[in-house]
Amino acid sequence: MEHPTRTPEQELAELQEAHGRALFGFLLGLTYGDRQRAEDLVQETLVRAWQHPEALRSDHDSMRPWLFTVGRRLAIDARRARKARPTEVGAESIELAPPVGVIGDGHEERSVTALDVREALTTLRREHRDVLVQLYYRGHSVTEAAQALGIPAGTVKSRSHYALRRLKNVLPGYGTGPLH
Repeated sequence: MEHPTRTPEQELAELQEAHGRALFGFLLGLTYGDRQRAEDLVQETLVRAWQHPEALRSDHDSMRPWLFTVGRRLAIDARRARKARPTEVGAESIELAPPVGVIGDGHEERSVTALDVREALTTLRREHRDVLVQLYYRGHSVTEAAQALGIPAGTVKSRSHYALRRLKNVLPGYGTGPLH
């Protein structure tokens, strides 16, 4: 006997009549009450039943466990797919967003400045960079920096002077702070 490649419409209608409501309730719980998603998952589950008539020909007492398993797997796959994609932003969200630089906390500007300074530090000789790290990043005094680096305090002052002068030339447009 040859098996059909698709479930006949009448059997599919009977399947939906017998299990559709329970399947919808089950999937509604899995979608946290999202009726549209639950309905879509019910339809997709029934499409799978239509594509796999052999499942209906099994000797199970009820098709409900098979339908629930297929529906649950579809819900999991849909959730994973949504989490893998970035959240979509509509035009109204973009219009309500503050313009760049208006957020107010200065975070963006500080981030850009930090990147500029980090890049500029790579242009310095190592001994000059080491002095600035001790003085400005670690907050050491000239004496503490001298001890940490094993050099005289006068050398720390001299190297910091030349390093800051070099940074002033490498970082045009930064007119305040320790560079001036």
